[in-house]
Amino acid sequence: MNMMDRIEHWGDTHHPAWMDIVRIALGVFLFAKGISFISDTTKLSHLVTGLDFHLYTVTAVHYVAFAHIFGGFLIAMGCLTRIASVIQIPILLTAVFFVNIRSGFSYLNSELWLSMITLILVVTFAVIGSGRFSMDEWMKNHNN
Repeated sequence: MNMMDRIEHWGDTHHPAWMDIVRIALGVFLFAKGISFISDTTKLSHLVTGLDFHLYTVTAVHYVAFAHIFGGFLIAMGCLTRIASVIQIPILLTAVFFVNIRSGFSYLNSELWLSMITLILVVTFAVIGSGRFSMDEWMKNHNN
């Protein structure tokens, strides 16, 4: 058994049912954040432009919005949760270390704290998976 299989097995066996509620809330939050980015693309463009990553701003804005909307939906449904969570990690790392840290590391910087908590939750679900009340589990039980 390779390392990824062991992590997946450990996550599947150590997933309390209450974490499914957290997973659903995280997915809904990411979905809503993606809708928010689509609604106000000028704000997101301003954040991405200031990063000096030499990326096309429009591409980055659409990637972030699409990843949050689609990934948030998948995480909330519990379908391909690990993959959807891994896709969120680069976005949230950028949000924590490059975008929100500029405003200072204080308790008043709510966007930084929200990004950090979201990053921790996304990494957690990348390891433990979707849980008992999910589309992944339903498909596993009904395909046999």
